Amino acid sequence: MKIAIYGGTFNPPHRGHVESLQAVYEQAKPDRVLVIPASIPPHKELAAGSPDAEKRLELTRLAFKELPYAKVTDMELTRTGKSYTSDTVAELLRKYPDAELMLAMGTDMFLSFETWHEYRYLIDNVTMLVFARREGEDEKIFKYGEYLESKYGAKINYIMHDPLPISSSEIRRLLPRRLGRELLPGIVFARIVKNGDYAAKPDFPWLREQSYAYLSPKRIPHVQGCEWEAVRLAKRWGESEDDAAEAGILHDITKKLVLSEQLILSEKYGIINDTYETANVKLLHAKTGAALARDLFNISDRVYSAIRWHTTGKPDMTLLEKIIYMADYIEPNRDFPGVDKLRKLAYEDLDAAMALGLKMSLEDIRSYGAEPYEVTVSAYEWYKAKLTEKGK
Repeated sequence: MKIAIYGGTFNPPHRGHVESLQAVYEQAKPDRVLVIPASIPPHKELAAGSPDAEKRLELTRLAFKELPYAKVTDMELTRTGKSYTSDTVAELLRKYPDAELMLAMGTDMFLSFETWHEYRYLIDNVTMLVFARREGEDEKIFKYGEYLESKYGAKINYIMHDPLPISSSEIRRLLPRRLGRELLPGIVFARIVKNGDYAAKPDFPWLREQSYAYLSPKRIPHVQGCEWEAVRLAKRWGESEDDAAEAGILHDITKKLVLSEQLILSEKYGIINDTYETANVKLLHAKTGAALARDLFNISDRVYSAIRWHTTGKPDMTLLEKIIYMADYIEPNRDFPGVDKLRKLAYEDLDAAMALGLKMSLEDIRSYGAEPYEVTVSAYEWYKAKLTEKGK
C-alpha cells in the first residue's frame, strides 16, 4: 500500500495547497493520502494572531473536503512538542509496517531538507514527491534533487504542474484589507470571515452576494441605495466609508422573515423583545439582522450597533448609527413627501436631519392610528432638545 503524506501549517490552507495535492494524487497514484496539519512547526514560528491548532484543523478539513481521497488527520496536533515529520513517519510505519510512504513537499521545504530533524531517517524511509510552488523553480528542484540522490541515495519523484503563485503569508496580509478571497476555497474563506481569523474582512462583492441571498428581490435595490447613500454621508461627515458600506449592505439581512422566524432567531441569539416589538414584526429585523450579521460576518461592535438602531433610532446616536439611520431613510429609491428636504438637510446638519426624520416617522405612524415605539419618541425628544441647545 502506498501512502502519501502531505503536511504543513496550513495557515490558512489555500487553493495552491489543494491543487498541488491533486497533482500529487494524479501522478503518484497513492492508495491513501493523509493531510497532516502541524501543531508546532519546527522550521518557523506561527505568525502572530494565527488561529489555534483546532481551528487550523477545521479549516484544513474544509479545504480538502472536495477531494474524496484525502483524509485530514490530527495525529500531529495530538502529539506534544514540535511536529517533526520523522516522528510522523515512524508512527505510520509502526501502524502500517508494509506500506510505502511518500512525502509530498513544495520547493521551500525541499530545498531546506538537510535542515530537517532526522533527515537521514526520512531519506531511508520515504519517497519524496516534490512540486514547484512558483513558476521557474524546476531547475533548482532538479539540481538539488540530483545532489540528494547522489549523496544519500534519496528516492525522488517530481510532480509536474502549473503552480499557483501564492503563499499563506501573502494571504494573511491580504485578508484584513478585504483582499485574497480568490486564493482560498470558498468554504474556507466563509469560515475565516465567520470566525474572524487573521483579522479578515470580506470583500464587498462577496458580502453583497451573501447578503442579497437573504433578501426578497424587490428589496435589493433599496439595500443597494442604502449602501450608496451611507458611503456618501460617511464621506461628507468624516466617518469610515468602509464601515458605512458594510452596515448598509447588511442592515436589512433579516427583513423578509415573518414573526415566527424572527422569534426563532431572537431565541438563538438571546435577544429579549418587549410586547410592542413582538406586535410589530418590522421592528425585530434590526435586532436579529445585527445578530445574524455578527454571527456570519464577524462585524465590529460599531457596525452591529448601526444595524441594530437603523429602524427605531435612539437618543444620542453615534455618527455611524445616524448615517445608517438616515441612509435607510433617504436613499435614492425613497419617494415620499418631504424626502427632498430631508436629503438636503442630511448633508447640511445631520442632527437636524435626525430630528426631522424622527418627527416624520412619528407622524407617519400616528397617521395610521398607531402609537409609536417609545424609543423612537425618546430619540426625537433628545434631538429636538439638542437643536434647542444649539439655538435652532
